[in-house]
Amino acid sequence: MSWFVRGILGGIRTMRRAVRAESAPGTTPGLPTSVSPATAEQRALEAICPTNAIIAEDGGVRVREERCVHCMRCSPAVTAAPLPWRDDVAWVRGARQEIDEAALRGAFRRSIHVRVVDAGDCGSCLSELTHLNDPLYNMHRLGIFVTPTPRQADVLVVVGPVTEQMRSALLEAYDAMPEPKRVLAIGACASSGGIFGPSFTSAAGASDVVPVDVMLPGCPPPPLAILDALLALTGDRKR
Repeated sequence: MSWFVRGILGGIRTMRRAVRAESAPGTTPGLPTSVSPATAEQRALEAICPTNAIIAEDGGVRVREERCVHCMRCSPAVTAAPLPWRDDVAWVRGARQEIDEAALRGAFRRSIHVRVVDAGDCGSCLSELTHLNDPLYNMHRLGIFVTPTPRQADVLVVVGPVTEQMRSALLEAYDAMPEPKRVLAIGACASSGGIFGPSFTSAAGASDVVPVDVMLPGCPPPPLAILDALLALTGDRKR
């Protein structure tokens, strides 16, 4: 039992109950933010954005975060006229507007069971999701569990832009879930189609196929951002 003794002597390594800001480098790639008014150099960034996430309008720059793939072309590390950059992990938002946590709170305050559907993911969002089972994040202590069947799921987590081959499978998974149920789109692809959609092979994200309650941008979003999004569905985003 030496491993047990070492664990007791080493102390608790799991992060605290609340999702706090993390200052360690590399924890989050960050996201660009809108600015108004914007300089001519900042407005010119629209031309080099590969996913049309940057829109120059009304003398300013609007950033569609759900389309950002972290190419960093508008970041302080690459350009002399960068957009404002946020380094937090509170990226979650409602499917069509700012997230209404009061509307989501209630049914899932104690715990949620999550069914993950790979709808054409490249592997990066799934990789970040697997870290939530690591000792540091330990999502089980927060009442978040993964289930292999949609019939026992409260939340459907979708990654990938939803390829044509996965459209019917995603619909079947959603229809098999009991009420009340929620859908969380994780990553730029699931939120907006990313660099793949809309096209003849994929949709413009999960909302083209099933009703999405909450979306989380990022390519991929870091584990803390995913955890924050799941806690938003339970109405328990303590800071």
